[in-house]
Amino acid sequence: MKRSGLIAAVAGLSLVLSAAAQDRGAFEGRWLLDFERQDPDRVQLTLRRTAGSGHWSSSSSYPLTALAGLARPAGAQEVPARFEIARDAGRVAFEGNLDHSGGSGRFQFTANPDFVACLKGLGYASPSLEQLFAMTVHDVGRQFLAGLAELGYQRVPLDDLVSMGIHGATPDYIRQLKALGYEKIPADDLVSLRIHGATPEFIRDLKSLGYDRLSADSLVSLRIHGASPDFIRELKSLGYDHLSVDDLVSLRIHGATPEFIRGLKTLGYPHLSADELVSMRIHGVSEDFIRALQALGYSKISADDLVSMKIHGVSPEFARDIQSLGYSSVPVDQLVSLRIHGVSVDFARRVRQSDPGATIDDVVERKIHGR
Repeated sequence: MKRSGLIAAVAGLSLVLSAAAQDRGAFEGRWLLDFERQDPDRVQLTLRRTAGSGHWSSSSSYPLTALAGLARPAGAQEVPARFEIARDAGRVAFEGNLDHSGGSGRFQFTANPDFVACLKGLGYASPSLEQLFAMTVHDVGRQFLAGLAELGYQRVPLDDLVSMGIHGATPDYIRQLKALGYEKIPADDLVSLRIHGATPEFIRDLKSLGYDRLSADSLVSLRIHGASPDFIRELKSLGYDHLSVDDLVSLRIHGATPEFIRGLKTLGYPHLSADELVSMRIHGVSEDFIRALQALGYSKISADDLVSMKIHGVSPEFARDIQSLGYSSVPVDQLVSLRIHGVSVDFARRVRQSDPGATIDDVVERKIHGR
């Protein structure tokens, strides 16, 4: 997910604010809160706002401690509630009603002019109200900026700062990556790594398997396509040691699973390359297809020939029908030639009936010349 993707992600924060709202540095919206069942110390908070014809919504999980004044009611009876998120960039004040499961109400955001002055002092242009709101909600403040500066991230564009805050590309995350050998990764790559779950644990696991210092794009690609450390370990146990990232991703994309590989091994294909496995999956060379051919006596067909048969429509049924005409042990290339030239079983039968000595090549020749 490169810069264009980040811009699209941050665009979701854009609000059509009225001139009056901009002037007073505040706006309002609605909130919906659910107390999480799995973790009683966290809540799921959704914020919504409509401005003109624009609609905006954001939902995030927060620790209770981030919402000052929030307490979980004991019963199902709704009670009035007031709480807030107060951070460097501004303050979000909440009013509404809650019961033991959650609640809803209205919020008001007020920007902090001191933080605006801080940003200007760091060389930033005046932030928009929606940028300040996002920085408040996702805790992008003085400490966040100072942490980035210590790590060499000076004057990160405001939209990138917002995106980093939204997706958890925090200074702490960057420090952990630095400890693993990843220096000064661009902001858009950091966000992409976070979005796709390329955690330090994931990177360490890959490193233990011999995949050290992979690029951000490679890490993201592995995560997107599910080429996990467990997947790599299974392949290694099957004799596929240290495949390239491209091979790992290609195997996952096309469904060349460890189960598929084990099945091929039992059919006499113990050492196929990653490219051969992918090609077989792309063209539908299944275990059933191979078994059916082996039952007809085709027990040592190469992976390339199996793929060629599938590409040209040489099915086990077609091979069986050709054999029934008295052609035994027809080589794969001749079966493929029959299909390439459009020779049907009926045509081959007519040639055989008119000329019992006709070979497969003769049948193809007659088809080519229309005889």
